[in-house]
Amino acid sequence: MVADHQIEHNSRLLIDIALAVPFVTAVVLYIGAAIVSSHYPHLRKWPLHRTIFWILGIFLAAISVIGPLAEQAHKDFTAHMTSHLLLGMTAPLLLVLAAPMTLLLRTLQTTSARRVSRYLKSRWVRFFSHPIVASILNIGGLWILYTTDVYTAMHQSVLIYIVGHVHIFLAGYLFTMSMIYVDPIAHRFGYAYRSIILVIALAGHGILAKSIYAAPPPGVPAEKAEAGGMLMYYGGDAVDLIIIFLLCLHWYRATAPRKMTLATE
Repeated sequence: MVADHQIEHNSRLLIDIALAVPFVTAVVLYIGAAIVSSHYPHLRKWPLHRTIFWILGIFLAAISVIGPLAEQAHKDFTAHMTSHLLLGMTAPLLLVLAAPMTLLLRTLQTTSARRVSRYLKSRWVRFFSHPIVASILNIGGLWILYTTDVYTAMHQSVLIYIVGHVHIFLAGYLFTMSMIYVDPIAHRFGYAYRSIILVIALAGHGILAKSIYAAPPPGVPAEKAEAGGMLMYYGGDAVDLIIIFLLCLHWYRATAPRKMTLATE
């Protein structure tokens, strides 16, 4: 019995180490790119706060799928919802603010940078980075997860578990980058347009949280669903407020100089 437990522990440790490799690699590559680009004489030094955003974002994404929180999330819905908020909302916001594509473009040679720029303007990137499409992938995916049997299946199948978490992260990242423009993006939509879509998406997220509170997902006890629904509602609001603030700040900065110019003419 003890031997079986030890084997299971060792297997879980090996899996955690394997899962940690992409996260560690992402941090190392980003820091390396920041150091390299900061030594170019024609470029300003890469801002330290963006590197901090990246490291923190990667760390939050990692602990949501590796370690005690991820293990507890298999058994406890509140822990699962905490993992969801970290992986699907907080980490994507921090990573978007880290401006990884801007860092990549300023690190690459001119030919390679132009090739990446062309890819960023491709039809598929334009499609998935559209605010409406990104919102549907993000909020719609969560509705499917928590109102169908997908949530139960995700904790019974390793493949569905991995695919589900990858989707939560990528959809959260696409949604955030489609609302606040930090990196170069294929097409830029107006602030009013993005604000309207953002409000609708946040409403969908809030309604889903209330739905979870009132009608628990299959296999989730009522008290756990209530705690998880409240965490999703209020925790999500906290992250959403930051996105709203940044969108309004960018909107103000884009329009304030124009207003000041008109006032002085």
